[in-house]
Amino acid sequence: MTEPDERPPAEEIVLYAKDPETKIATITLNRPERLNGPTAAARQRFADLVHRANVDDDVKVLVVRGAGEHLGSGADLEEQAGMYTAEDYSPLYEFGIGDDEDVKYPPKGSYRFLASLTQLYANSSFGLRSLQDFKKISIVEVKGYCYGWHFYQVADADLVISSDEALFGHSAWRYVGWAARMWQWALMMGLRKFQEMVFTGRPFTAREMYDCGFVNSVVPRDQLEAEVQKYALACASNRPTDAVMIQKTFFEVFKQHQGEYMGSVVSGWLESMLPLVKSDGELELTDETFGKGLSKAVKDNDSLYPPEWRLSYAARGGPGAAGGTSEVERLREEVESLRQQLQALERRIEGAAEA
Repeated sequence: MTEPDERPPAEEIVLYAKDPETKIATITLNRPERLNGPTAAARQRFADLVHRANVDDDVKVLVVRGAGEHLGSGADLEEQAGMYTAEDYSPLYEFGIGDDEDVKYPPKGSYRFLASLTQLYANSSFGLRSLQDFKKISIVEVKGYCYGWHFYQVADADLVISSDEALFGHSAWRYVGWAARMWQWALMMGLRKFQEMVFTGRPFTAREMYDCGFVNSVVPRDQLEAEVQKYALACASNRPTDAVMIQKTFFEVFKQHQGEYMGSVVSGWLESMLPLVKSDGELELTDETFGKGLSKAVKDNDSLYPPEWRLSYAARGGPGAAGGTSEVERLREEVESLRQQLQALERRIEGAAEA
């Protein structure tokens, strides 16, 4: 696991800009070398920026996009590796609390060890459902991979504009947990299609997500930014911000009548029971998995599925994001796997030296 101080600061991972003339603000997830995976601090910054945009009278529309070829493939799991592998692990950083502060985290083996963390799925201050409390208009621009934490954001957004090669899903249906906040995806996708995604573990294409009403517009990659801008400008010039807030309050009541917040609480509660789940031999996040390199382990697991149901463009055998070749994607994945294996070796060496 990379130490927290070796990761980019949250301010570099999550960028923010606003245009008072158009009343459009933009959050850019800016960690393309790691598929825009946010750290805990970056998720907290994301939540804070959404909150500030909600208050700011210069903002009526918030666009969320990713730097590079992808929106993103989920949170930084390596940052959380100790949760699965270390006995003395403390996730205080997930709560914005430093290790040097006078706060003692519940011990491993207690119910509160994991439940304290999974209850954050229902807390908009920690970046997992922040867009649900946003009383203005949110638009997410999707390209390439839209997995994990990034898939949460598109479920919560008001509008989703996607490039035609994008893939949607959550890795938890393959190898960790079972993905909290399933309630919201079931509502937004429709139960039948969402159950297909969960039980097969396969990602859905942008066209499939459009067909089930999850995505508003699908366009070729070279038209994506213009399409997002078209929607953003239309929303920003349509009704007064006060009217938008009234409309969003209506939609919030509608979603809460459907149980969005309750679903987040229930899902987090069930996710906290992960230690009780008995493995049938499938891929799990263990010392062995991180030692092998998470990317390689995921790649090996991906090979068990039909090519058209695999998570990575390289494994699917077709063009990748932005029409790039699967060979380029494959090389990137191999480099990332080697990097993770090197880090695992360094941890073992450090552990042997300390012993």
